[in-house]
Amino acid sequence: MAWFKKEKTPKEIPAEKKVKIPEGLWIKCNSCKEIIYRKEVDNNHKVCPKCGYHFPISVEERIMQLVDEGTFKEFDRHLTPEDPLEFRDSIKYKHRLRNYQKKTGYNDAIVIGTGAIEGHQIVLGILNFSFMGGSMGSVVGEKIARAADKSIELKSPLIIVNASGGARMQEGILSLMQMAKSSAAIARLGDAGLPFISILTDPTFGGVTASFAMLGDIIIAEPKALIGFAGPRVIEQTIKQQLPPNFQRSEFLFEHGMIDIIIERKMLKNTLAKIVAYFKP
Repeated sequence: MAWFKKEKTPKEIPAEKKVKIPEGLWIKCNSCKEIIYRKEVDNNHKVCPKCGYHFPISVEERIMQLVDEGTFKEFDRHLTPEDPLEFRDSIKYKHRLRNYQKKTGYNDAIVIGTGAIEGHQIVLGILNFSFMGGSMGSVVGEKIARAADKSIELKSPLIIVNASGGARMQEGILSLMQMAKSSAAIARLGDAGLPFISILTDPTFGGVTASFAMLGDIIIAEPKALIGFAGPRVIEQTIKQQLPPNFQRSEFLFEHGMIDIIIERKMLKNTLAKIVAYFKP
C-alpha cells in the first residue's frame, strides 16, 4: 500500500497560458502624465480625455481635420534641400535628409497647397514635426514665400500650422536667412490686404517663433501648446531665476497678450471658417 502520492513531474503540470498584450495600446500624456487607452485618444481628435492636452498629429490628419474633403491640392512638392555646407554631425546632412525623406515620404519639413474650408478658398501650409523636428531650412523658407505669392495670386487667405524646433543648424546662415525671407513674404500679404492666420501647436520654437509664426493677423494656439524662442531651462540658467508656472504654454501667452485666441482642435475648422468669411471681400 502506497502511503504517499507520487508528485507530478514538471512536465505533467500544465504550463500557464501567457496573454500577449499588443504594443502601442496605451499612450502617456505629455501634460498630465496619465496612461491612456490609445483608441480613446484617437476617437477624441488626438486630445487627452483627462486634461485636454493636444497630441501632435500628422500632416495627413491635419489636412483631413481642417480642409473640405477632396479640395486640398499640394503644389511645389518637388522642392528638395541641398547640402551647400557639406555639413556633418553624427552623420552627413545629406544622409540625414535621405533618411527622413524615406521615413516620412516628404522632401522637407513643410507641405503647402490650396484648399477650401467650408467652401472658402484658402492657401494652407503645414509644418511637419516628424521631418527633422519641423526645422526651417532653405526649402521651408522658399515654400512659405511661394505660399504667400499663391495667396496673392488667388486673393485668398494664408493659413500656416506651425510645429517646429526652430532654424535648421545643418544649413547654418542659410537657414537663419529664411527668417527674414519668410517675414518679408508675410509683409507682401499685408500690402495686398490679405489675412495671414498663424496656428501654433505643440511645440513651436526658435527661429520659426521669431519670424513668421508670430506675424499673423490672427494668432491661434491649441491648448497647452509649448511656444517660445529658447527653452525654459536655457532661460532659467541665463536669468538665474525660477520661471512662473505654465511659462511658455498657450494659456500663459494668452494672458500676456502674445496670442489672440486658444481653440480646441475639434472647434478649429469651424472657427477658421468664420474668420475667413469675416475677412472675405
